[in-house]
Amino acid sequence: MTGGGRGIGAATARLAAQRGYAVCVNYLQNRAAADGIVRALPKAIAVQADIGVEAEVVRLFETADRELGPLTALVNNAATLESQMRLENMDAARMHRMFATNAIGTMLCSREAVRRMSRRHGGSGGAIVNVSSGAARWGSPGEYVDYAATKGAVDTFTVGLAAEVAEEGIRVNAVRPGFIYTEMHAKGGEPGRVDRVKSMVPMKRGGQPEEVAAAILWLLSDEASFVTGTILDVSGGR
Repeated sequence: MTGGGRGIGAATARLAAQRGYAVCVNYLQNRAAADGIVRALPKAIAVQADIGVEAEVVRLFETADRELGPLTALVNNAATLESQMRLENMDAARMHRMFATNAIGTMLCSREAVRRMSRRHGGSGGAIVNVSSGAARWGSPGEYVDYAATKGAVDTFTVGLAAEVAEEGIRVNAVRPGFIYTEMHAKGGEPGRVDRVKSMVPMKRGGQPEEVAAAILWLLSDEASFVTGTILDVSGGR
């Protein structure tokens, strides 16, 4: 579980533990939050790693191998977001940071999972769920088109990888959350953003991290055994 110390990641880690998973909670900076999640779970570890850095991704997975045993499921949840602004005010450094974590990080972690899960490599199969965003469909104009573009990349990657490894016992799907009450909005400079935009949602409310976590755990489960290459919107009908 990348980015498991808060928000959707933390909710998913808790639910996964309830369903019997041993959980590796990856975090970038907030060790206290990750440790707090892990202490409340029966079998879990917290591992610091920047998923945009290849060597750190390799270390993350090697640590999980050593501490928890064979990998059966991966949730690519880690993502970054920066201040709301129009494209003409963005520099290349910001764009590189965004893609390094949100798109390349997802690909690197998925690569390590495939190397472990694929029957082609002696694995027993497994499931990968990528956390995309409704921004991939809406584009986030005037706020963060770069973030939206990274999530569009995640959607395309999900479909492609699913077809690539389907015969090797690995299912690859994504969830596309809508407006969810998480700390991510504060990173964009507007902590109360969900309350401002929830009128655009047919259900007229924002979502909770636990509602996204439930969708993720379903996609990881045997109940979704014939589901791959699918992107599930968890967005209140928007």
